[in-house]
Formats: sequence, C-alpha cells, structure tokens
Amino acid sequence: MNNRPIGIFDSGIGGLTVLKKIKERLPQENYIYLGDTNNFPYGEKTKNEIIEFTRKNIKTLLKENVKMIVIACGTATSQALDIVKSEFDIPIVGIIEPTANYVSTLGLKKIGVIATTGTIRSGTWEKKIVEKNPNIQVINKACPLLASIAEEGRATSKESLDAVHEYMQVFKDNKINTIILGCTHYPIYNKIIKSEFDYEVNLINTGEAVAEEIKDYLEKNDMQNKSKELNDEKIILTKNVAGFETKVKNILKNSSENC
Repeated sequence: MNNRPIGIFDSGIGGLTVLKKIKERLPQENYIYLGDTNNFPYGEKTKNEIIEFTRKNIKTLLKENVKMIVIACGTATSQALDIVKSEFDIPIVGIIEPTANYVSTLGLKKIGVIATTGTIRSGTWEKKIVEKNPNIQVINKACPLLASIAEEGRATSKESLDAVHEYMQVFKDNKINTIILGCTHYPIYNKIIKSEFDYEVNLINTGEAVAEEIKDYLEKNDMQNKSKELNDEKIILTKNVAGFETKVKNILKNSSENC
C-alpha cells in the first residue's frame, strides 16, 4: 500500500481533463495538481524551455512527496518526457504512449491528431502511433489558438468556433472519423468539434488511456492507496489566475462529454 499522492502537471487548466479521468478510474487515490500558469502557454516555447519547465515542475511535485508523476501536457510529453525519465528516480507517465497503445487496439486505417504547434512539429504523436501500427495513416493538425482560448474561458466564443471550423477542415476532407485530442485542453471543445462534422466522429481523450496505464502500474507494483480515509486533492499554481477555481470546478464537475 502507498497512500502518497499522484502528482500531475500541465501548463494551465488543460491537465485537469486528465485528472478528471484518472479520478474516475482511481477514486481512492490522493492527488496534487500543478498548473504552471506562470509559463503558459507551452505550445510556442522552444524545446529547451519546455525541458526546463518540466524539470522545475517535477522538482516542485517531488517536494510534495508524490509517488509518481503524470505529465498531463502534450507539448511537455513530446519534448521532455524521455529526458526527465532518465534524470529522476520516480515513475513518470506522459499522455502520448498510453494513447498510442490504445489506438493500436482499434484496427484503424487512418487517424487524426490535433495538438499544439510544438507537439506537431516534434512528430512524436505520429512516430509513436506508427510504431504500434505500421499501416496506419496519421493526419496531424496544429491548433495554436485553442489552448489559450480555453485557458481564458472563451471556448464558446466566435473566435473559438471560427478556429475549430478552420482546424477541422483537413479531417473532413480526408473523411477522418477518429481524432486524438493531443493537447489536454482540447476535451473542453468536445461538443464544438463534433458539431463540425455531418458524420459520427470519435474523439479520443488521452486521460482515459493514461488512467488505465496508471491503474495497471500501481497494481503491478503494489502502490495503490488502500486506506479507508477519504482521498485528498490539492491544486498548486505557479502564478495566481483570476477565475481559476471556477474553471477547476467546471472541468472536474461537468460530464465527460463537456470536459
């Protein structure tokens, strides 16, 4: 048994969509969520900056005595995961490989991925997906505006609707019916994205695959929290943001369809 918390971090509110899925799967665990709001957004930063932000976030969570760390950020996963895994003696899970493993079970011929500019530029999503399924066609689309719009609480604004309309065109042109939400802010746009298509589209929330990965790891290593006490949740920000508590409540309390 291990009742120490699971540490999760992202550049802002996006990783809360991952925390939500993990909590649904592992309600007995304790959690500490770190939002690196001081350095948001990550998507346009250099690789070296992303690595440094990731190191700093991990060190902050280690001070909280976490038992494992989830990088709930596509940009940090794509550009820093391998480096920090070699530097820190603690289990660290990103969002890409668990999702690629899940995709390999679906038998798809082609799939779409939306993510930040930095993540798409790294090629990590396509590389990991094709490693698991060599015959799949991956169509990527950078969506640079969506994380910032979501962070500002304007996911239903005209700017948001116009951006989603533009970003989804390549998937409509290619008749893509499965899209990975490769930035953890993007599940906030579930309904808006689906409304762009005149056919059924499956949107893959990375949090679901990550939750399964964590569950399996904790069980195999006997690290589950088996305490009868109520679980605890703590949220840390690197910079105070107006309205953050309301955004947390909206994401964690809303239905899965709306997160």
